[in-house]
Amino acid sequence: MSAYRPYPKYKDSGVEWLGEVPEKWDVSRIKNVATINASKSEVSHLDPETEISFLPMEAVGDDGSLDTSNSRQLGDVLTGYTYVRENDVLVAKITPCFENGKGCIARGLNNGIGFATTEVVPIRPNRLSNPEFLYYLLHGLPFRKVAEGSMYGAGGQKRVSDTFVAGYSFALPPLPEQRQIASFLDRECGKLDALQAKQERLIELLKEKRQALISHAVTRGLDPTAKLKPSGIEWLGDVPMHWRVGKCGFYLTILSGFAFPSNGFTQDESGTKLLRGINVGVSRIKWDDTVYWQRTENDGLGCYEMKAGDLVVGMDRPWISGGVRVAKITENDLPCLLLQRVTSLKTNSSLLTDYLYRFLSSEMFVAYFTPDTTGVSVPHLSPDQICDFVIPLPPLAEQRAIVAHLDEKCGKIDQLKAKAERAIVLLKERRSALISAAVTGKIDVRKS
Repeated sequence: MSAYRPYPKYKDSGVEWLGEVPEKWDVSRIKNVATINASKSEVSHLDPETEISFLPMEAVGDDGSLDTSNSRQLGDVLTGYTYVRENDVLVAKITPCFENGKGCIARGLNNGIGFATTEVVPIRPNRLSNPEFLYYLLHGLPFRKVAEGSMYGAGGQKRVSDTFVAGYSFALPPLPEQRQIASFLDRECGKLDALQAKQERLIELLKEKRQALISHAVTRGLDPTAKLKPSGIEWLGDVPMHWRVGKCGFYLTILSGFAFPSNGFTQDESGTKLLRGINVGVSRIKWDDTVYWQRTENDGLGCYEMKAGDLVVGMDRPWISGGVRVAKITENDLPCLLLQRVTSLKTNSSLLTDYLYRFLSSEMFVAYFTPDTTGVSVPHLSPDQICDFVIPLPPLAEQRAIVAHLDEKCGKIDQLKAKAERAIVLLKERRSALISAAVTGKIDVRKS
């Protein structure tokens, strides 16, 4: 923030977490400058067949966007939904949508009216406040930190109350200054968003390059002069003449996880970690959400003990953003036990685990299983689908060479991807800090 100057004079706000504010700013509450949850009686005179915008949570972005393409008739949504009008500021109030920053200014509504999920708080600015300024205020870190401490409920059902939002104390600039701050943030955040979009595009290109690299190596090998033969599989095409082609089931053993009853789950870290579907990510095991199982002597669970190097697949929602939920167990993951809906794959002497790992991480595997994926609300993969997946199989020495080649090339791509991801984190931090500093008066942007 060294590029910006502070205001000439400050005063004590009287609010502990807010500290000092610019001398000419007031300290106010949201309820003094806006209406929270305006009454539906405002639209009671309209024809029930009036077309209005329908706004489920999916329509509200975490980047300030709003999808207004869905419409309903007014009479169908008067009950059970939240009334919204053009220029209302929307803030998601349920976890994790609140923490993720879902919110927007309601604009482009059909007939100027919308009905939204009850999990948003609509805030209507009055003559004392500017909607853009309120949007930035309610999506800045100061508000979010204080609001998170006030959330009620448990687990994934924690919420910020409408009462908290209404009573939130903040530093209120004069209206012309609110507009200046909002214009400054529109401009500067726009620049940061453009830089972030470039990094996100770079990441997508790196992912595409990585996939192409893997696909070529595991289907054509490393020798560009090798003679090819038809694989007999339409999506696979030609493969090197000396390679075998066969179903995975010939070369591996599949172990499905044990159906541990959830009433036996514990948070006691003296137990053994349970490897659940939630713990299997793309190319990594993650223990953000961990439960444990208390072992007993002769419990018969020995075959479900994972070992370093074991390959595991998350069978529910097998494809998520970023790739297939397949990962290798490391020493850091042990000890852990395999839970139902996670499958362990153990290869025989003809197939290297790392070679299979690369193949199952490819888009070819996704293209194979997606048409036959079962389940509607929770799509899932079956052990039989894995067994029936056809792979080209080079000699062991060639498998090792392909794995080494991909480790080197993918490693470089992963480094570039990590650098771009870090740049995005820094840009988001910069954006958040800029918003917080501007809406709390820590920097003077009137002439910026």
